[in-house]
Amino acid sequence: MGLSVRESFISSCLSALPPEDRQRGQEELAQGFARAKVRNLAREDDSFVPLPGEIDYERRRLSNPHNQTWGLLYDGFKLMNLLKGLIPPEERGLDHIHVVFTNQLFGTWEDSDRRYHARVSVYGFPDLISTTGLVEAPAKPREYYFLKQHYTALGMPDAAVAGLAPSLEGRFIDHEDERLTEVMKGYVLQALFYHLTGDPFCPDKACRLYNAHWQEEVIRAQLEGPYELCPRHQGLLEELRR
Repeated sequence: MGLSVRESFISSCLSALPPEDRQRGQEELAQGFARAKVRNLAREDDSFVPLPGEIDYERRRLSNPHNQTWGLLYDGFKLMNLLKGLIPPEERGLDHIHVVFTNQLFGTWEDSDRRYHARVSVYGFPDLISTTGLVEAPAKPREYYFLKQHYTALGMPDAAVAGLAPSLEGRFIDHEDERLTEVMKGYVLQALFYHLTGDPFCPDKACRLYNAHWQEEVIRAQLEGPYELCPRHQGLLEELRR
């Protein structure tokens, strides 16, 4: 099985199109991204028509692949379906796995509490893994929210950072965290197991396939566990290799 690393999934796929199709493809992407934006966390709405300014914003963002997207949440499955259409026909078979890293924040709708939740990853064709989602989606230690609320109530929101640092150092992944790359390896493993077995997750909290909902669970499973994969998944991997 070969490995190919592409600097930008979107740019590489668009550049493979004939010149006459490239502009149309970028325009379709801009409209698709605008439609995939979550407007209300408590409402799953497919009926809205994007505003011209929203589409123009996505055009500008697509024209600069290094542009950072902050403050917007997108529907993860809508993004997946949008990017799926970019995959070249010869790479759409089961012998290819596409893993897309993004700094975009995306989420999925949960019927249980009728709202969107931010996610680190969504697995399918292609797999999406968000570095911003790793920071924002898993909940931080409870003390983090208590201290942040305390300083804000005192009218000192800027003091929250200084107040949180000593007691919570190392207990959650932050932007530019040197541990981020190692943690991402575990999410790539989840993507691989999704395609190999249909199930990316493991109930063992020490296994890198554990579906963590708290930052401290992420750190334990991805960085501090006694093994990379639990005995069951390690055995399954060896069986698949044979």
